[in-house]
Amino acid sequence: MLNLINDIIDFSKIEAGLMKVNLQKSNINEQIEYLYHFFLPEAESKGIVLSFNNALTSQESTLKTDREKLFAILTNLVKNAIKYTNKGTIEFGYTHEERDGTEYLQFFVRDTGAGIPEDRQEAIFERFIQTDIEDVMALQGAGLGLSISKAVELLGGTIWVESLENIGSVFYFTLPYHTESTGNFSVNLDISIETSENKAHTENIGLKILIVEDDETSRLLIEKIVNPVTKDLLIAQTGLEAVQLCHSNPDIDMILMDVQMPEMGGYEAARKIREFNKKVIIIAQTAYALAGDREKSIEAGCNDHVSKPLNSRLLNSLVQTYFVKG
Repeated sequence: MLNLINDIIDFSKIEAGLMKVNLQKSNINEQIEYLYHFFLPEAESKGIVLSFNNALTSQESTLKTDREKLFAILTNLVKNAIKYTNKGTIEFGYTHEERDGTEYLQFFVRDTGAGIPEDRQEAIFERFIQTDIEDVMALQGAGLGLSISKAVELLGGTIWVESLENIGSVFYFTLPYHTESTGNFSVNLDISIETSENKAHTENIGLKILIVEDDETSRLLIEKIVNPVTKDLLIAQTGLEAVQLCHSNPDIDMILMDVQMPEMGGYEAARKIREFNKKVIIIAQTAYALAGDREKSIEAGCNDHVSKPLNSRLLNSLVQTYFVKG
């Protein structure tokens, strides 16, 4: 009842134009990981596999935004996903995008739940509307959560849904990418960490890189992404091959290590490599970011952990962090 009252008050403020934006430093990776831990017991009680995906490194994920509003939007969307999903998976997180020279984050909450009929996909963003309103066994709730999620517009973003009935839904919303050094709030503000000067530094650095990946499609994608910063490229399809290549190539600068592989997994391979090579930079890669993955990677001897798919921005950030001085 208290949550419902708070929702009504918040919605009234939105309609009256009284809801204010409070910009402050906020680490969105930490927020998403917190929500994962918070909702995990509820998801597991329904037999749902819950996962998250963070596209930025820990350093890049500290932004200038309204922490409480972002938290409320994500909470509402994940809560709705669990409510309308009885089996399968729910994944949430964000990707980093750029359009017309402007950077933004695209958040998503993807489920394999009941889905939303096409003729009701717009209506759910209105107050007091639920997707199952005609069902005599309608799920409880006033239908306010998704209306409040439209508060994302106050933060300079947009929200929408893609859904197929009985298949699942994906809710998306965007936010401008403001670093913690950003001053005034502006929807169209262009903030680029990857400056042309930094990009030139990374492209000319010339690294010897080992890609450890058993999936051919993923490997080809990684090869294309790392090509601008590579002078020598080695490939391994298993952890065992990676260890052998490191023995015979002590001058490898960086290893992009898949975690799940046949014969020997990435964590074990990293431990064995650290027995004879303490300097090489090892970046663990996982298909889904789950709680504890980063800790497992560091414990195994990796320098960092990223979730797939790797992109050029994330690669340049890693190169800047570990190889570009000054």
